[in-house]
Amino acid sequence: MVEPASASGPPTDAPRAVVVTASDRAAAGEYTDRSGPVLVAGLRELGLRVDDPVVVPDGAPVEQALRDAVASGAALVVTTGGTGLGPRDRTPEATLAVLDRLVPGIAEALRADAVRRGVAAGVLSRGVAGVAGRTLVVNVAGSVGAARDALEVLGPVLPHAVAQVAGGDHPG
Repeated sequence: MVEPASASGPPTDAPRAVVVTASDRAAAGEYTDRSGPVLVAGLRELGLRVDDPVVVPDGAPVEQALRDAVASGAALVVTTGGTGLGPRDRTPEATLAVLDRLVPGIAEALRADAVRRGVAAGVLSRGVAGVAGRTLVVNVAGSVGAARDALEVLGPVLPHAVAQVAGGDHPG
């Protein structure tokens, strides 16, 4: 179960999350990753253990970063970036190559929340969510605003989702 973080941070036995930033420019050092650190800070506030974001170019490196995170035993992986319509936006395809099962309601909720907030382009996000082994994987659009908004949407469901993926039962 994910418990809110204390002033000293998440407990050492808290579930571990990995944030993967998909950005050709950030990976090349031409651009500073801003959405990854927002997700890291927010996930820590939600009680997860999280290291600094893994920053990779979009495409095959995203798939490898996801596979590495799943193999490491992460309970949750959140990607940021690469979910749009551009020719290099390949994060959903990389994610689908890793997933065992889809959890479409998460991606639908993120898109619906964007539209509710007046971000019409939110419907253009091709982000997906699902389970790979015992890891929940969620794609988030690559802006600071999308990262902040995603944390609000995910926060209430993460404890239950992470527990379920780990083999826990429904709450009584």
